[in-house]
Formats: sequence, C-alpha cells, structure tokens
Amino acid sequence: MSTRTPALESMRLDRFLWWARIAKSRETAQAMACDGHFRMDGRAIDRAHAPVRIGSILTFAHHGQVRVLRVESLPVRRGPPAEGRACYCDLVTSPVSGPNMVSGPDTVSSVDGSPHAA
Repeated sequence: MSTRTPALESMRLDRFLWWARIAKSRETAQAMACDGHFRMDGRAIDRAHAPVRIGSILTFAHHGQVRVLRVESLPVRRGPPAEGRACYCDLVTSPVSGPNMVSGPDTVSSVDGSPHAA
C-alpha cells in the first residue's frame, strides 16, 4: 500500500476550463478545446482530454480577445467565480484583430505581465 497522499497532478482540459469558470458549460469547454484554436505550452490542442498541469500556459481566443493564462492550481470543484479565478493568472489579454491594431493602455505586452511602454 502506498503512503503517498492523493493529489491532483493533472486534469482534463475541458474540465479545467469549466471548473475554473472560463467556460459556462462542459460542452462549451469541449468545443473550445476541440476547435483547433487552442494552444497549451505552445502546442496546438485539438482534444478535450489533454492534460492540464500546474504551470501550463493556455492560449486561446475567447469573446473577441486573445487570452493567455498560466495555471496556478487545479480546482477541486466548480465553486464560485472567485475560487475559479484563483486557479489561473491572466498573463495577456488583447483584442483579436489585425497586425496594425494599436493596443490600449491596459493591455499587457509580455508574459511577465509588464505593461506596454509609451
């Protein structure tokens, strides 16, 4: 018998998106993961059962914005929104647009979270 305490080492991508309240339903989370426009740690993801781990970087378009999230913890349930937001850190949020788009003052420019220089 193992003396190791049970701990979540990974979680299905669709379940993480749903429990962290990034998607409103599990079906929406599955569609987000399977549409081919989702990246995890720089690799294209096209399956809902891809394993998410603490430290994974998730990049995807959502509600007209490109979102880059770093997984800080794996949720143990689908709790209130504040509990879901505590599971990830939003690194970059910018409008989805062409290359000549000018960013606003609240747009984050890099993965380290520093704002654009004026």
